[in-house]
Formats: sequence, structure tokens, C-alpha cells
Amino acid sequence: MNVWVVIPAYNEQRGLAGLLDRIKARGLSVLVVDDGSSDNTFQIASARADKVIRNENNFGKGAALNKALKHLFVEGQFDYILTMDADGQHSPDDIDKFLAAADRGDSVVIGNRMDNPAGMPWVRIATNKLLSALISRIIGQTVPDTQCGFRLIKREVLEKIQIQSDKFEIESEILVKAGRLKVPIKSVNIQSIYSRNVKSRINPVTDTLRFWRFLVRLNRKGI
Repeated sequence: MNVWVVIPAYNEQRGLAGLLDRIKARGLSVLVVDDGSSDNTFQIASARADKVIRNENNFGKGAALNKALKHLFVEGQFDYILTMDADGQHSPDDIDKFLAAADRGDSVVIGNRMDNPAGMPWVRIATNKLLSALISRIIGQTVPDTQCGFRLIKREVLEKIQIQSDKFEIESEILVKAGRLKVPIKSVNIQSIYSRNVKSRINPVTDTLRFWRFLVRLNRKGI
């Protein structure tokens, strides 16, 4: 089973080296998309990751993931991708839970922080619960943490999905489109890691509004 870890990164020099070292210690292949960083993200990734893609400008998480997928489809063989954030909010210690799910043949597995959201800001908890309830209703499956970017996706599912989002709503787009394909979506409990020294790049107001516009467009066009 060939699993590639895909990490979009924007100005993540602070913790990227440690994250990549811990992932590589597990023998996994890693692709980092440096999404227009102005710090040493590219240099750190180049020294540790198996593949690095560099964007000259910051295009957004969705665009970075889409670029990584296109690269893997063309250049390499893989059975699954495992996406992780580069800001330290996803622990490599939880990777084994996703690999166990891959061994079982699960197609889409989402990390779940909501059973124990320790340290998560209350506004993020409220927003996440609202969006997760809505997405779960749309796809007819219960997914307690639809906005979690720590997730495992099988190649066969990705081949049937055309990703159009270029920002954070990519998380929801993938779930809605997988749900339309009647793909079972599973969840595994993961650690909730939040540091006061790390500022989230998700704006609860701006990104929630963008999410609603995305849902309207999704339903109107049937994309």
C-alpha cells in the first residue's frame, strides 16, 4: 500500500522541520506544496520531503492541494493520500489510526477533534459544529468534524472528483462530492492541538461566508 502525505505550507518555517522529520521516521513519502512562502519554508521542505512544489504566489489551500494531486496523478503511483496541516495542529502520532483504516480498505477517513476539542477556541467549536451538521445533512452521513484537514482519501475516490475550490472550503467540497458518489465516510478521533503562539489562518467570518457562497454555487450548478 502506497500512501503519500500531502502538506500545503505557507510561511511554516517554525515547526515544519520537526513535523517532516516525525513523518519521515514512519517511512512515509511526503509531498509539500510551498504556497508562496516568504520565509524558509521551501528550503526546509526541500531538505526533508520527497517532493516539493513551489508556488510563486499564495493561491490558497484548495489550489495547493489540487496542484499536489495533479502532480501525483502524473508522476507517481499511490493508493491513498493523507493530508495534514503544516502548523502543528495535526500530530504524526495519529497517523497510525489512518493507516489502520487504509488497511481495512476505507475510502475516506476524516480526523475528529470534536469529542475532545481541548484548546480549540469557542468560536471555532461553534462554527465547526454548525458546518459539520449542515454538511452531514447534505451528504446523508454523520461526519462530526467536516472541517478537519487531517484526512485519508483513496485514489479511486479522487479520480472521480473534480476539485474547484481554491481556499479552505475544499474540505467541504470533497466531502459533498464523495457523499454524492455514495462513498462511506468514516471518522477517527485525533488530538486537538492549539497553541496561543500560532495564529489560525481561517477567519471564522470571512471563510464562513465563503463557505455559504460555495454551498449555493454547489447546489445551483450541481458541481
